[in-house]
Amino acid sequence: MPKFSYVAMDSRGKETKGTLEVGNQNEAISRLKEMGYFPTKVVEAQDKEKSAKKSKAAPAAGAKGKKKGSFDINIKIPGLGGGVKTKVMTAFTRQLATLVDAGLPLLRGMRVLERQERHPTLKRVIGEIATAIEGGSTFSEALAQHPKIFNRLYVNMVKAGELGGVLEVVLNRLAEFMEKAQKIKGKVVSAMFYPAAVMIVAVVILAVLMIFVVPKFESIFADMLEGAKLPGFTQIVLDLANMIKSRTILIGDDAPWGLPAFPGPVIWGLVGFVILLKILLKLKKGRWYFDKFKLIMPVLGPVISKVAIARFTRTLGTLVSSGVPILQALTIVKETAGNVVVGNAVGKVHESVKEGETITVPLDQSAVFPPMVISMVDVGEQTGALPEMLMKIADTFEEEVDNAVSAMTSLLEPIMIVFLAVIVGSIVIALFLPLIEMINKLGGDAGGDRDGD
Repeated sequence: MPKFSYVAMDSRGKETKGTLEVGNQNEAISRLKEMGYFPTKVVEAQDKEKSAKKSKAAPAAGAKGKKKGSFDINIKIPGLGGGVKTKVMTAFTRQLATLVDAGLPLLRGMRVLERQERHPTLKRVIGEIATAIEGGSTFSEALAQHPKIFNRLYVNMVKAGELGGVLEVVLNRLAEFMEKAQKIKGKVVSAMFYPAAVMIVAVVILAVLMIFVVPKFESIFADMLEGAKLPGFTQIVLDLANMIKSRTILIGDDAPWGLPAFPGPVIWGLVGFVILLKILLKLKKGRWYFDKFKLIMPVLGPVISKVAIARFTRTLGTLVSSGVPILQALTIVKETAGNVVVGNAVGKVHESVKEGETITVPLDQSAVFPPMVISMVDVGEQTGALPEMLMKIADTFEEEVDNAVSAMTSLLEPIMIVFLAVIVGSIVIALFLPLIEMINKLGGDAGGDRDGD
């Protein structure tokens, strides 16, 4: 009899894992439900001996299939090919919600979407889900078999809609939730794109000027002034350009093996910093400090904080209003918070609710949520209208994010213009000062000759 590995949640929202020895997948799901669990993933566990035999047989089969003198390269890049973009998922959810809301049976709606879907990964997954539904699985059980595409939030909301008989309502809420999340993300990205693009272009232009253009003027000035001392400001700019050139790339005689250009210590330092940062972000403590810095950093910090609060309140409000138990909803929100600091705060809320206490006390102690949010959550909790209040908070903070991004963009534009004007203007003035001094000297010599005549 085959064995099935499962991941399930109990009535309190605690995750549990294990294996069952049953006839098929549907029987395993039924057994878990009888045990009082809510299965989120049920897959057949491969026998170790079978998997070992398969791994040994695979190279032999591959060798037989190859022609002499030929070889195949099969490289799988981690993070690519397994998922689907949020924009594609949003469109799929909205289309499915529209079809189900119009009275079309779920299975038929899935087949319709499978035929018209252009994304190859999602098209294949939709077909597999439709096949699973035909085999007797529920929609949520079929979705749970594809955790890389449908996260726990998606699966649990669908499961709550199935249990309450309001699948079309839940799908519409999911579609709206994803559209608003995509909208706020798009606003932040589009607002930051212009300043980031301008700064990148400005840095590249300044680097080219300071590394390749300005140092060449040193020899020109030496010939023109015939050994005379350069103005102080010009000498500072030339020294700075030479220092940047020698620290960034090695050129000409300084480059080893006669290479025309070779990376210098600054470039290697930047590469090392990026690698070190990635390593630190993989550590739990390093990620916490980085996420904490993002919330308190100047200019961008308030915007990131508002985005995190809007995401937390909308996710929790959508889950609770869809019928997902509060403890289970808080567990899902913690996993999808997108910020370790906010996730830890939600974890404390989960423990507080589990002990029978209120939501507001741990929210207040976290020092992440402003007093207005805590007061509104408190009112919603006392009046029994927590989902509606959470949605209002999300709408309010999304509007504040929109206003903050617009204000930040309008403030950054003149700052960047002034900054670039000062830098470029300083370089131009430094290069013109020796010319002005030479012209004044020639004018003085000409005046002296006239006085002698």
